[in-house]
Amino acid sequence: MAEPVAIIGGSGALGLGLARRLVAVGVDVTIGSRDASRAAETAATIVGQGKATGLANPDAAAAAGIVILSVPFSSQAATIKEIKGSLAEGAVIVDATVPLATNVGGRPTQTLGVWAGSAAQQAASLIPDGVGIVAGLHTVSADLLGDLDHDLDEDALLCGDDRSATARVAAVIDLIPGLRCVDCGKLEMARVTEQMTALMISMNIRHKARTGVTITGLPGAGS
Repeated sequence: MAEPVAIIGGSGALGLGLARRLVAVGVDVTIGSRDASRAAETAATIVGQGKATGLANPDAAAAAGIVILSVPFSSQAATIKEIKGSLAEGAVIVDATVPLATNVGGRPTQTLGVWAGSAAQQAASLIPDGVGIVAGLHTVSADLLGDLDHDLDEDALLCGDDRSATARVAAVIDLIPGLRCVDCGKLEMARVTEQMTALMISMNIRHKARTGVTITGLPGAGS
């Protein structure tokens, strides 16, 4: 049985698309929002083999061992502070945050400098001891995730210092048909994968496309 997942920011485009894909393949998903009623309304729109539930962020974070953080960079620190007391020891945060310049009124093809090195490294400094962190999903289009009629065919890049945590996250995301997780190394590599979001946006604008990333030359079928 697949490990249940909580998605903080699950009513946003990336979180909602991911929730729909996961529930479709039998994963139970808890949608988290600052507004519990909004989370419940969002969850009610998601149908599939799994179950979707909507709760306030702290309650959602307590409901699963894998907690996907899908919020704007400007909300990242405040959201982690809101949920950190609800994270169980052994839980894993999946940080999909990108420090896009849109957070300060800039262009989506630009990123902000982060003192910690990356948004994921900043998140790592804020979570409690005993909670793991994996950075990922930066190159996966929220638009494509939400379009269930589109057959995905791309890789999801993951970075983390604990390989067992990375493997645990990959075991869930790999359930989504057409997504293959690739272990890209330690968490410090998130400074590269986060920048790739701006690159993907730039290509999408220039070519009027919905792009993804596929890594070639890897041994076997996995990462």
